[in-house]
Amino acid sequence: MKKINIVKEKKDFDKAFKLRNQVKSKYAYIYIKDNDINVHRFGICVSKKLGKAHTRNLIKRRVKDIIDKSQLQFKPKDYIIVLKKSASCAQYLELKEDLIKVFKNL
Repeated sequence: MKKINIVKEKKDFDKAFKLRNQVKSKYAYIYIKDNDINVHRFGICVSKKLGKAHTRNLIKRRVKDIIDKSQLQFKPKDYIIVLKKSASCAQYLELKEDLIKVFKNL
C-alpha cells in the first residue's frame, strides 16, 4: 500500500466516525467518508483488546495485503476499517473472503 493511500491523521478518523456511514461484516466495520483529494485512502484500526502488539501488527499486515492484492477499483473516498475481536482468530482466507465481499458490495 502506497503512503498516499493511507489515512494517518486523527481528525480524518474522527470525521469518518462522526458520519456513521458504516458497513458491517463478520470481521470488521468499514466507515466510508468522501475526501477532497481524488485518491482512495485506507485507515486500519485494531484495538488493544485483540492481543499484544505482534498480533495486532499481523492483522494489519494481512488487511493491507488483502487490499493490495484484491485488484478492486475503489472510489476516491476514505475507508476506515475497524477490526472486530473475531478477526484475531480468523484465518487469512476467511478474512480475505469477508473483506472482498464487503468491498464488492460498496
